[in-house]
Amino acid sequence: MAMQPGTSLPIGGLSYVKGADTPPLSELTVPALLANTAALHGSRPAVVFREQNIRWTWNEFSAEVDRMASGLHALGLRKGDRVGIWSPNRFEWLLTQFATARVGLVMVNINPAYRLAELEYALNKVGCKAIIAPEAFKTSRYLDMLATLAPELAKAEPGALNAARLPLLRWVIRMEDVPTPGMLTFRELLARGANVPKTELDEITAGLDARDPINIQFTSGTTGAPKGATLTHRNIVNNGRSIAGAMRFSEQDKLCIPVPFYHCFGMVLGVLACVSTGASMVFPGEAFHPGATMAAVSEERCTALHGVPTMFIAQLDDPDFSKYDFSSLRTGIMAGAPCPVEVMKRVMADMHLAEITIAYGMTETSPVSFQSATDDPIDKRVSTVGRVQPHLECKVVDVDGQTLPIGATGELCTRGYSVMLGYWDDEERTREAIRDGWMHTGDLATIDEEGYCNIVGRVKDMLIRGGENVYPREIEEFLFRHPKVQSVQVFGVPDEKYGEEVCAWIVLKPGQSATDEEIRNYCRDQIAHYKIPRYIRFVDEMPMTITGKVQKFVMRDQMTQELGISPKAK
Repeated sequence: MAMQPGTSLPIGGLSYVKGADTPPLSELTVPALLANTAALHGSRPAVVFREQNIRWTWNEFSAEVDRMASGLHALGLRKGDRVGIWSPNRFEWLLTQFATARVGLVMVNINPAYRLAELEYALNKVGCKAIIAPEAFKTSRYLDMLATLAPELAKAEPGALNAARLPLLRWVIRMEDVPTPGMLTFRELLARGANVPKTELDEITAGLDARDPINIQFTSGTTGAPKGATLTHRNIVNNGRSIAGAMRFSEQDKLCIPVPFYHCFGMVLGVLACVSTGASMVFPGEAFHPGATMAAVSEERCTALHGVPTMFIAQLDDPDFSKYDFSSLRTGIMAGAPCPVEVMKRVMADMHLAEITIAYGMTETSPVSFQSATDDPIDKRVSTVGRVQPHLECKVVDVDGQTLPIGATGELCTRGYSVMLGYWDDEERTREAIRDGWMHTGDLATIDEEGYCNIVGRVKDMLIRGGENVYPREIEEFLFRHPKVQSVQVFGVPDEKYGEEVCAWIVLKPGQSATDEEIRNYCRDQIAHYKIPRYIRFVDEMPMTITGKVQKFVMRDQMTQELGISPKAK
């Protein structure tokens, strides 16, 4: 396939690549980006929330954003103040994303799965003055949790909260139109702004700078407290544009977004990719459901679909799959976790996604650093995460920080416009992560002679068995080819003799049964003996984060306990 103009191949035989320098970087703020799109495509469809029965054109969406921005301004919230949003995918979340940006507030994405301790930590860490939340979703009773942390709400006037455990929080805004002591409803928030002139909003927006912080996203810490990655307008606007460019998006596209807003997948790869091009956004529901997603694609005639591999697998394996029409689909992104080769092939063949792309990145880099092109050969799309995005540099380094030769495995580092300002109020962890402008990802990768990158695992996931480096991803890809295996995760557990041993957790396809020995026989003579799992466990499901990432540390802990081995630091 033709290289993107200006995209360089690895330089000097080393695992170092530099992206194209065209198109030039944008210095637009998020509200200026929305204003441009509304001016160009005002009457075209912009937003569909199927569950909430909301349909807006770009002009209507922009007007709703202004209503909410006026409300936030009327509460006395000013540039730089932090506003938390704690909710599944609802139209109020989308409005919050743009309304906070319109008046220079910093939106704080709070994971909808958070419970009391995590919520208390996040709100206090960044000093949220306001939080917006629904009453409940699934097993999360948001308002009850807030009332537990701030019992003072019961007797407080809205805006005058003074809670011992949440000392900086003043405003709690609930989405439902139900009066609640100490809280404003969303409708009341909008009403508060009725007398704020648009010229006042315009004046604030004109005073914003693209390098101002606009968003704090808490990274799902697998170890230690979550970190608040602080991103600027410039970070996320340019990343949204590059992502849309890789998918060849235009105002003619319709993107189905079943991935969560609070995560950069929904907010940047989904929403901002659409806003940068005028493509319309279709939200199937508050959380992922295979049937609702397929119905949205089929009925709205979506041209693109995003998802993590587990979402695509759930749709492909749904008993009603054949009832839906995918013929309008063209492209989209599969990201968030490595994609098994077989799944990719099925998605392309059975869901009409011939131009699906793979993207890779991390919250701290806005997020995408590598993405495949719509016309990359299939073998490159299934075995790599594509090539470096424009205006970014990436390299693979050894433990001493030296750039490795092409094809060697080491830690991936990224530099350029996409690197976050830092972790909020955490200089130490920021210094650990960003060195000389390079973000150290913690991911193990290789870069080949054509500049394609392959993620082989986490630095912390790599296990060393008897002096041999073992990369779980390689074994997972092999086991996934077994006809009975639906999904597989491989990780290391401590071992006295070898330091670590290989363990595999396997979910079998419905109606199948298998034995440890059967799996090991499958491996024999196919992969090196030291890669064959010593421990195999058949499970019904993998422990997952809300974004579909597998929690290997949970599995490792469980196995260590089960086997009665003393844990070894990873």
